[in-house]
Amino acid sequence: MTLPRPPGEAVAMGNESGVAQAIQLALTPVFLLTAIGGLLNVVTTRLGRVIDRARAVEAELPADGVLRDEAIRLLAILDRRMVLANRAVGLCVAAAVFACILIGTLFVAEATPLHASRFVPPLFVISVSLLTAGLSVFLLEVRIATRTIRVKTELIMEAPSTPGDLPAFYRRLR
Repeated sequence: MTLPRPPGEAVAMGNESGVAQAIQLALTPVFLLTAIGGLLNVVTTRLGRVIDRARAVEAELPADGVLRDEAIRLLAILDRRMVLANRAVGLCVAAAVFACILIGTLFVAEATPLHASRFVPPLFVISVSLLTAGLSVFLLEVRIATRTIRVKTELIMEAPSTPGDLPAFYRRLR
């Protein structure tokens, strides 16, 4: 068993347990990076779907009338969702960059006599703060989507009733 060494003291060449410990310590934020990657996958997929929907609405934009007004209103909502999803992607990518810098800093702090360990807490706080901001912006996008894409109650009421289904539940509430 090796005793912990003071921060900033270099890991001696040939001290495999110190190098292994440095790698273990540096890999801990990789879980944060993995979570950010998963979130980026979800947000970019939603962004792509919103862009596809906006293109479809633009392609079928009526020349005039009430349908045109509704389509333009929908395009404005889709544009807002695109902006929010894009911001969420930017914030999450920034969080991932800081997580990568954190991983590198942890390894450098353990493997060299440089006193890089003092940068670890601020890097972690910055990374988590950016991730929190990205999640908050993503939540706004999801709220806009669920607020604007609603199934009309009249359509739900017309659905055939089977035991235990949702429309029957709505009918009982009326």
